[in-house]
Amino acid sequence: MLTISGIREGVVLDHIQAGKSMEIYRLLGLGKMDCTVAIIKNAKSNKLGRKDIIKIEGSMDNLDLDILGYIDHHITVNVIRDDAIIEKKRLSLPDKLVNVIRCKNPRCITSIEPGLPQIFYLSDRKSERYRCRYCDEKHE
Repeated sequence: MLTISGIREGVVLDHIQAGKSMEIYRLLGLGKMDCTVAIIKNAKSNKLGRKDIIKIEGSMDNLDLDILGYIDHHITVNVIRDDAIIEKKRLSLPDKLVNVIRCKNPRCITSIEPGLPQIFYLSDRKSERYRCRYCDEKHE
């Protein structure tokens, strides 16, 4: 059995859908941060069957919870201080996403103007659909 030690201070992202941890690593920009990161893939889970876990040692200041909420709002964010969980954050779908997804409409101004932020608003919480701020194209 593989054993990964705990962290003294940082964040543990738990209940990640199996196979999603590398996408989260990329979207959160964890490779660019000066912190220790452990990724556990396909861990056994009573709740999910299989799950991924990401342990991030260090400050949570640069962690964008909106990205996590968009990817999977069922992820649990455990805040660790002095080797203990001091807070469990529950995520929700963010109302607004900036530079997380790209508009698929080739006529959208974001396709023509480089550097223009990709801004999407949650248009339907039930179906989890977002719409582009500029052209109203939906993204699922």
